[in-house]
Amino acid sequence: MNLREKIAAPSSPCTLTARWIVPIDRPPLPHGTATIADDRILAVEPHGRVKADVDLGNRAVLPGFVNAHTHLDLTGLRGRLAPGPDFVAWLRGVVKYRRSRTPEEVHADIRAGIAESLAHGTTLIGDISASGASWAALNDSRLRAVVFHELLGLPSDRAREALRQARAWLQEHPPTPTCRPGLSPHAPYSVSKDLLTAVMSEARSQDVPLAIHVAETRLELELLRHHRGPLVEFLSELGVWCPEALVASEAEVVRGGGLLVHGNYLSPDDLPPGQSLVYCPRTHAAFGHEPYPLTAFLAAGARVALGTDSLASNPDLSVLEEARTVRRAFPEISPHDILRMATLAGAEALGWSSVTGSLTPGKVADMVVIALGDETGDPCEQVLTGTERAEPALRLPTKTAKR
Repeated sequence: MNLREKIAAPSSPCTLTARWIVPIDRPPLPHGTATIADDRILAVEPHGRVKADVDLGNRAVLPGFVNAHTHLDLTGLRGRLAPGPDFVAWLRGVVKYRRSRTPEEVHADIRAGIAESLAHGTTLIGDISASGASWAALNDSRLRAVVFHELLGLPSDRAREALRQARAWLQEHPPTPTCRPGLSPHAPYSVSKDLLTAVMSEARSQDVPLAIHVAETRLELELLRHHRGPLVEFLSELGVWCPEALVASEAEVVRGGGLLVHGNYLSPDDLPPGQSLVYCPRTHAAFGHEPYPLTAFLAAGARVALGTDSLASNPDLSVLEEARTVRRAFPEISPHDILRMATLAGAEALGWSSVTGSLTPGKVADMVVIALGDETGDPCEQVLTGTERAEPALRLPTKTAKR
């Protein structure tokens, strides 16, 4: 009987061991054990407490990775649209691509993105989805997910229609054991202040998560504060330029709460205590942004999760490679804290931390295994400085996870 068969047998608990068990919510355990029954973790214990049924050898066992921000419907753009300093040119390319796709092609892109995410060891995803189109595929997949229905609308008529459609979508998509609905007003330059206020109120009243791109570029700040810059021409081309509808600054967005995506040009002083942000390291680098204020955000008490963004700006959907990028760019941050950003911090940011994100008794058995080299010492450092891919997550079908 192989490992998957053993741990999937609900009538017989299975105890596995490896060179390192890395629970994330506590220090790593050398040759520790994790006992699983059905879809749940029963125990995580130091070496010698119980006898293991399965030995995974020279590997680290971690919680499945959490991709706190992506756009699965853009999976087909891999390698076709180069990100760079001209952000508006890139936006034009994304709009052109989306307008060219049939519904069947969009769903094929989403399914391809799901398959790639699973292959890279992701078990929880936050997907910003035009019209909520990824719901059916994600709900049927082995991923857990928050599907953020994306809203666009600066002119009042478009804003009203976007809100109407989002409310109807929420009614039609109640949470399931593995998939939860959310709302995402796209960005301060693409939704009116009235729509933003209404969506924030809707999210609170419906108790659903909210995510918004904010302070992604300096062009956005120039637009909000002075109503000028390249984004004016872009919005005019689309027939939606409406300066009187804009929020006055990014501070209004931050005060509204929700999960802030990017925040590349926010100051730690802008953030309330415990604010959640998503940092997409390789996308950030691809656009040539100024250095991300990650260390300052963490020092200020912000919760920072990791995301890949879409394949319109990234070569793949590997959260592990995002974490390795963080390790190279921020050597002052501990390897354990970086892996926490790639797992538990993402689960907290998406509202799933009571279910997944760490190897904790009572949580679901969402796991990933990563082969290690011959080095000794900190397993988190070995994971982040190694080159091995994450093996597909040991994700079990859920039967009891609740919202």
